Amino acid sequence: MRIEHIALWVNDLELIRDFYIRCFGGRSGDKYRNPKTGFESYFVAFEDGARLELMRRPDVCENKTDATVQRPGYAHVSFAVGSEQKVDELARKLSMDGYRNIDGPRHTGDGYYECVFLDPEGNRVEITV
Repeated sequence: MRIEHIALWVNDLELIRDFYIRCFGGRSGDKYRNPKTGFESYFVAFEDGARLELMRRPDVCENKTDATVQRPGYAHVSFAVGSEQKVDELARKLSMDGYRNIDGPRHTGDGYYECVFLDPEGNRVEITV
């Protein structure tokens, strides 16, 4: 068994797609559009076969607090880059590109070496070995 993909509701579909392509080497599929619902999405695939589904729909908004209602975000997505040196290098690059580092790089209590950045819409992106 494997995770097929992780889905993320976003407000600016193009901005977030470009972030994952530019910063993490993703490859984007074609945009899907459902004209009846206003739903739009891209699948962004990565070298190892993992995929993100980036989704947007007009009725999904930031202010909804009911857990049964769709809303933007997720806890975090984690990218393994292979070494502590590569974590440090990508952390420097993201910082220089203006993305906000909210934690690390550091060794965690559960044995990870990681740092956490925010993507352009404030979603957490974890970078680990």
